[in-house]
Amino acid sequence: MPRAEARPAAGGAVDAAAATAAAQPAPGGPVDAAAASSAAAAAAARTIDAVWRIESAHIVGTLARLTGDIGLAEDLAHEAVVDALSQWPAAGIPVNPAAWLTAVAKRKAIDSWRRRERLDDRYQAIAHDLRSGTTAASGVATGAGAGGDPSAGDPADDPAWQPIGDDVLRLVFTACHPVLGREAQIALTLRLVGGLTTAEIARLFLVPVATVQARITRAKKTLSAARVPFEVPDQSEWKERLGSVLTVLYLIFSEGYAATSGEHWMRVDLANEALRLGRVLAGLVPREPEVLALLALMELQASRFGSRVRRDGTPVLLADQDRGRWDRTQITRGRAALARSDALGRSRGSYALQAAIAECHATAPSVSDTDWSGIVLLYEALGQLAPNPVVELNRAVAVSMATGPASALLIVDGLARAGALAGSHLLPSVRGELLSQLGRTDEAHAELTAAAALATNTRERAVLLAKAAALAP
Repeated sequence: MPRAEARPAAGGAVDAAAATAAAQPAPGGPVDAAAASSAAAAAAARTIDAVWRIESAHIVGTLARLTGDIGLAEDLAHEAVVDALSQWPAAGIPVNPAAWLTAVAKRKAIDSWRRRERLDDRYQAIAHDLRSGTTAASGVATGAGAGGDPSAGDPADDPAWQPIGDDVLRLVFTACHPVLGREAQIALTLRLVGGLTTAEIARLFLVPVATVQARITRAKKTLSAARVPFEVPDQSEWKERLGSVLTVLYLIFSEGYAATSGEHWMRVDLANEALRLGRVLAGLVPREPEVLALLALMELQASRFGSRVRRDGTPVLLADQDRGRWDRTQITRGRAALARSDALGRSRGSYALQAAIAECHATAPSVSDTDWSGIVLLYEALGQLAPNPVVELNRAVAVSMATGPASALLIVDGLARAGALAGSHLLPSVRGELLSQLGRTDEAHAELTAAAALATNTRERAVLLAKAAALAP
């Protein structure tokens, strides 16, 4: 198993173990022992898969703090996973699986440096950490690597194993360090913080596995060459660096919410990964308004996932969605996160304003009963805070709902004259809708046809072509 892909996931070690178990004869035959062994292997593999998805950032973060090297930390963690796959079926699943993996990985680091006679500061730090732990923790660390009972004692007593906190936060900031390009930040965040394999990331973004692997490898080399410290930024850099982290999560969620290309209008798995990471981040820094606001935005937008597509994958636009299928629990969570953000007493940032817009939609009984005037004001505030042609285009849509298409068309035509969003399907699609509402059918047909030609998402293109066809002379 290549080290970089040692994490069990679909198509990996876990599936192989499960398939082996499934292929065994049923209990009662002459190979009961083999079947039981395979069942234990499958159970251990499922546990490892679940532990890795939940705890991988904590494990890798802890190892990165101790070794000072993210690439090495990930390799050590993967080697520990391989050990777990071979040992847990017979020895049993440890009381604290994540701490077991961390302890084994640390032992492997020490053994490696001993063999290479590199007893430098990194070795001394880990060795001191191991020696200063309780007897139970030390026993697990030693025994796990030498055939001991991995479930003995409580490895959580190890002083290096602390509840999720600074180590994960350091990992988040390192993965999103400004020395990296945006694509590298996204890939590294999903890999290190999200616990996804390169194959899973490639499937989410519809790119070859080799492309994702190359991005991750280059990112690690860049961090190493730049000697980026594994740390939380100080106060002078905090706002800018946190903004980079939020941008990465926002972009991941946005691509899942409305895919820019491909055969599917949404990539729910991708959006859910961003939402999961947003919840983790909000738990790490619970007094950062924009962190809570981004979480609120994602919760509120995700509440509509169940009604945004039909069973055949056809998009369902807002006006046609069954609001009874919206997830009220997510709406409640989103509104609560926005309220917590507002309660911190600072002026609303861009994510808070977007969350407030999403809240208006989430609480409206219908499109016609939506507070469109309030949404217009929120878009105006957002445009002043972060001028952007997409924000202005969305304001035009809200204006058309609040006061009519004529005034909205003036805004859109202004964007067109300025050359904003050239090459994008967004502007002609909105302009076509407004012209249609004004009865200018031929112009609307031309705009929607042009928008369809520019659209890179198959489902969205089909919607635009259908609208254009309905207006054909």
